[in-house]
Amino acid sequence: MLAALADGTSHISNYAPGADCHSTLACLAALGATIIHDAGTEGGIAITGVGLRGFTAPTAPLDCGNSGTTLRLLAGMLAAHDFTTMLEGDASLSRRPMRRVMTPLRQMGARFDAAEGDRPPLTIHGTTLTPIAYQPEVPSAQVKSAVLLAGIQTPGTTSVTEPASTRDHTEKALAAFGIAPRIDGRTVSVSGGRRLSARTLRVPGDISSAAFPAVAAAALPGSDVTISGVGLNPSRAAILNLLRRFGASVDAQVETSADGEPVGTIRVRHGELRFVDILPDEVPDVIDELPVLAALATFGGGMRVHGAGELRVKESDRISALVGGLRLMGADADEHPDGFTIRPTRRLRGGSVESHHDHRLAMAFAIAALGAEAPTTVNGADAVAVSYPSFFTELDALRS
Repeated sequence: MLAALADGTSHISNYAPGADCHSTLACLAALGATIIHDAGTEGGIAITGVGLRGFTAPTAPLDCGNSGTTLRLLAGMLAAHDFTTMLEGDASLSRRPMRRVMTPLRQMGARFDAAEGDRPPLTIHGTTLTPIAYQPEVPSAQVKSAVLLAGIQTPGTTSVTEPASTRDHTEKALAAFGIAPRIDGRTVSVSGGRRLSARTLRVPGDISSAAFPAVAAAALPGSDVTISGVGLNPSRAAILNLLRRFGASVDAQVETSADGEPVGTIRVRHGELRFVDILPDEVPDVIDELPVLAALATFGGGMRVHGAGELRVKESDRISALVGGLRLMGADADEHPDGFTIRPTRRLRGGSVESHHDHRLAMAFAIAALGAEAPTTVNGADAVAVSYPSFFTELDALRS
């Protein structure tokens, strides 16, 4: 997204092959950025930007597919452009409320039309914005990023003060493109009007995807898995400490830095599993990994999660769908308004479960199935294409 607003052509390697990332590229191309896929480079793309506030009005609604990140961040970028844009998505994305990202952008001067419940499709009436000092009630890296992306295109200084620290990939990416934000505690500020410079970048491996083979190694006796080239940004690496609390042996070594993002190798080995209690202040750092940690809990340790109500408005109601699926497989589990409990039990029996078109649930159920007495069928397993298309191929390779 920053490359699309930059001056010049950026070259990005190791770009993820998932459907969410393809949705982002398609939207940026419809807004005037030139995107070329480099068949000679692994995951290579070249993006020629349009410059700050240089997007052109699309001729049709922009399809964000299943990607809430695409929709929310584009909302921030497009709020600063003097035209009207509609952002839409698939049935799952169309159920997800967008009020939290609309609120600060409205304060900056943009206008929005949305479906009932502030859900997509979202029509954005962009304009010349006014800077704000925003203090969200709920910590959200996506909301923070949307405001910062609007702020770099807004005269003056825009800031976000978070109630708790969230992932800082956007701050590091802004610095990589030459407009480092000011960071003071939990307040991040950007000055509008500074030009972004095109860059040559390599994307670190996604630790949220790496969490699935890592959990499989933690769960199964005798397992020892090494994953290289993984992003080890401290704001994303809380999953590693949680695996240690569950009883796994985890070694993580930072080996290099990719434009401010630490990159290295993770080695995970099975250990005797223990019960883990995840408290509300821990949830923001592992919100995406909670489903696969629930799968790990079914291997004997158990877990309890508090303060994770955000899971109910992800690609599915992840609390209800996760607990329901694991119970069908034989888990002793209960859902709560803001979390769930999985009690230690004997092996799962297996069965048939629904992914609810949610990529993280499909993969979590597959990991849980590794410990079941009988086969498990994950219906809608093709949802993994959203973020990790090679998941089942790589899982089979690890088991051979």
